[in-house]
Amino acid sequence: MPKMKSVKGAVKRFKVKKNGQIKRGTAFRSHILTKQDAQTRREQNTPKVVAKVDEKNIKAMIN
Repeated sequence: MPKMKSVKGAVKRFKVKKNGQIKRGTAFRSHILTKQDAQTRREQNTPKVVAKVDEKNIKAMIN
C-alpha cells in the first residue's frame, strides 16, 4: 500500500504545538487594515488554536 501524502496547503497553514494543540493563522490580515478598528487588529495578533473538533482531521492532513 502506498504512503499517505500530506496536504501541502494544510502543512503551510498549521503547526503542531508541543502540547498537541494546532496553531492557525487569522483571516482578514493581508491588506486594507485601515477599515478595521484597533481592537480588532490587536485581537488578530494573538495566537489562535484550532477547535478540538477539527484537530483529528487536520492532523491527518499534516501527517
